[in-house]
Amino acid sequence: MTAAGSHPHQSSEKPRGTAPIPYIASDQSIAEVTLKTIVLGSLISIVFGVANAYLGLKVGMTVSASIPAAVISMAVLRTLFRKVTVLENNIVQTIGSAGESLAAGIIFTIPAFLIWEATLPGFEYRITQWQIIGLSLLGGTLGILLMIPLRRYLVHKEHGTLAFPEGTACAEIIIAGDEGGGKAKLVFTGIGLGALYKLLMGVFRMWPESPVYGFKERLPGGAVGIDATPALLGVGYIIGPKIASLMMGGAVMGYLGIAPLIKYIGSALPAGLIPPADIPIGEMDHDALRGYFVKYLGVGAVALGGFVSLAKSLPVIIHSFSQGFGQLLKRGGETAGAVPRTDRDLSMSVVLIGSLAIAVAIWAFPSTELHFMGALLAILFGFFFVVVAARIVGLVGSSSSPVSGMTIATLLVTCLVLLKFGVSGVSGMVTAMSVGTVVCIAVCMSGDIAQDLKTGYLLGATPRSQQIVEFIGLFFPALLMGGVVFWLAGSFGFVASPEHPEPLQAPQANVMAIVVRGVMGGDLPWMPIIFGAVLAASIELVGIGSLPFAIGMYLPLELSSPIMAGGLIAMIVQKKAGPASAERQERGILFSSGLVAGDALVGVAVAGLMLNEGYKAFYDSHGGLLDSLSGAAGPAVSLIAFAAIALYLWTRTRIKSS
Repeated sequence: MTAAGSHPHQSSEKPRGTAPIPYIASDQSIAEVTLKTIVLGSLISIVFGVANAYLGLKVGMTVSASIPAAVISMAVLRTLFRKVTVLENNIVQTIGSAGESLAAGIIFTIPAFLIWEATLPGFEYRITQWQIIGLSLLGGTLGILLMIPLRRYLVHKEHGTLAFPEGTACAEIIIAGDEGGGKAKLVFTGIGLGALYKLLMGVFRMWPESPVYGFKERLPGGAVGIDATPALLGVGYIIGPKIASLMMGGAVMGYLGIAPLIKYIGSALPAGLIPPADIPIGEMDHDALRGYFVKYLGVGAVALGGFVSLAKSLPVIIHSFSQGFGQLLKRGGETAGAVPRTDRDLSMSVVLIGSLAIAVAIWAFPSTELHFMGALLAILFGFFFVVVAARIVGLVGSSSSPVSGMTIATLLVTCLVLLKFGVSGVSGMVTAMSVGTVVCIAVCMSGDIAQDLKTGYLLGATPRSQQIVEFIGLFFPALLMGGVVFWLAGSFGFVASPEHPEPLQAPQANVMAIVVRGVMGGDLPWMPIIFGAVLAASIELVGIGSLPFAIGMYLPLELSSPIMAGGLIAMIVQKKAGPASAERQERGILFSSGLVAGDALVGVAVAGLMLNEGYKAFYDSHGGLLDSLSGAAGPAVSLIAFAAIALYLWTRTRIKSS
């Protein structure tokens, strides 16, 4: 096989423990950064950024855009242009994957400002779209710049140790070349089917989205249900059966165990009123039990799970920090002509001057109360956790990086430092969350560029070119993300209210809003939070990672059940496919990525339609359990439709015999 422009290449075999022979040799000069790659990459970055913003606010997860971006890049470029090189495909993937990472950093933090605005009477601060754009660019630029000095160590010298799973997978897909058409078809088929399903269910209300059954006699306070959407089915397949089952375990304990127990005990009390509840427990249904009690258990469990994930990475943190600092001191004294094309980075002067400019910009940033102390904390935590995140994604991949734990650690320490210096109240909350936003976005972007640089390393790309276009991949989604967040907040809300009875969950942002408000204001309901942390600690003590379990406890059970369905399909593929398991698993991931994208994009379109009063009235009148166009048969229709798309996912993993 040759590269797409008929350029010869060297063997792509990568012996263990040795540096790989790049697909394009360092002495070859072929097309890399071109106008078509910038335009297509920017469009993909925007699309997957918007889609992941919706998905992450709904269920607290984003799906890596790297592999779908690589596949879509090959399909589009090879269809529209006669000559395309693998390095052009790589540039599209590099730009295209940035939107998803930026979306994750924003949705984990920015909605906290809107949650405070909706729930705290004395909170008069209102973040603007321009401030979101500014924080996005500051955090994203910081993450990219701080990763540049680490590339040679983490990507090159640690090649035999750090796998960078997404980056390696993208390189293999791009190298496959001729197979791109079939793989791209899987992604686009998934996008089309996911969009059609969501259109019928979400726009035309043919059947209800979330049939739920609450027990009234045998298990009062408990409920079962399913958010029957293609996106969650696809997420379950991608994350696999282990993580899906841990999430389901947390949901089952919270909503079929603890909630009924609270209902049973509380109903027997004379008053039945236990803080933080303001109504008797005997009058609560499963939703009220979640809002008053189980949600806070989930907050405590998620917080402890994030810290434990961070603690487990402590050896990696110490090693990465020392090595990264050493790399900063060693860089310099290299002339561009003496360095091979495949080993050229942006100069250290760009990194140092750029980082200094970012520090000054954070200090001078208007209306976020950051000032000098906030700028100092953002830079310190940013550098520390960028090193950590880049190393962790090299070991376990971007999806398993404990970004939430690192951000919560940043927020807690920032809050304590600010309180020590007399900064509290609304000013302290805004400052702490602004610092957390910059750090969270920096961490997410550094993980993305680390994976991209690994792909380029295997393909023989020019690191400097990738580092430059990463800023392009950051810029265009950053211009839109603030508007998307406000759009979704206005259409669905992040807090339950008469106007938004079924809001987007925004789980990470809710946890961070609760933590910062509680530390700064002293009104955190500590007892259920501590109990949730103890539950997570118990899970850790039996040798099971508690973070997925904790997320399952925090989210409603109906969000975990479709994820479990996707995980079960992935498990069946793994167990029954035999020698073809890896190929079938890859087909399923590509198709599932399409389902997620199609569902999420139509979900954003629904948010747009909600701006129309006529459609909003139609949506609100057909948003309940039985109020879809299928009437009383709605729950059954919903389950049948979901089962059909799950079965189709299974069939898409099959390999046609030649």
